[in-house]
Amino acid sequence: MHDRAKEFADRASREYDFEVDVHEFPEGTKTAKDAADAIGCDVAQIASSIAMRAGDSLVVVVTSGANRVSEAEVADRRGIAESDVSMADAAEIKSVLGWSIGGVPPFCHDAEVPVYVDETLTEFETVWAAAGTPEAVFPLDPETLVELSGGEVADVAE
Repeated sequence: MHDRAKEFADRASREYDFEVDVHEFPEGTKTAKDAADAIGCDVAQIASSIAMRAGDSLVVVVTSGANRVSEAEVADRRGIAESDVSMADAAEIKSVLGWSIGGVPPFCHDAEVPVYVDETLTEFETVWAAAGTPEAVFPLDPETLVELSGGEVADVAE
């Protein structure tokens, strides 16, 4: 297992008493379609953690791989102008969340940040999220995803 995936699994066990079943794919799971193809699931079951700059802070939007994040919805939830919402840059994501783009899990972040969970993910028994690297994912049910992330289920898709 990759060191970062092991670090995530160890941290999830220690901090949340959650045993992560890491699945690694050497061909990569950088996009939701790549992940769904590798896993053999519907692209809508991929729980992509997208870090957004919302005003003066980061937020994580865990969205279905079939959807795009609505900057307008994020802005509305944060009470800011849509023009103040954008994708966070790689360096900021790494320094604030502790993970690199493509491997950001929905929980176990270095800093507490607001998390919004795409309501369409709740339609599935199992969803798949990044496990610390672009090649590693893990399954969990949406209720556990919401609980462990401290997320708010919301309409955040375009």
